[in-house]
Amino acid sequence: MKKTYKVEVDCAACAEKMQEAIRNTEGVKDANLSFMTLKVKVEFEDGVDPDQVIRIARDNCKKVEDDFELYI
Repeated sequence: MKKTYKVEVDCAACAEKMQEAIRNTEGVKDANLSFMTLKVKVEFEDGVDPDQVIRIARDNCKKVEDDFELYI
């Protein structure tokens, strides 16, 4: 399953860090964050609850940059 979310991130370098944090979240197959559009496209692994996984991914991003926001 793939879903797209709006994000708030300050710079392209931060966007790259957030993309990696999302990709490294258990249950995420792949993620692509665009600093230009301020959106992240997330592909989830089969059998996971996307809402639960994206909340964990958002928390992981906030550990890297506390002002990052991902709108669910």
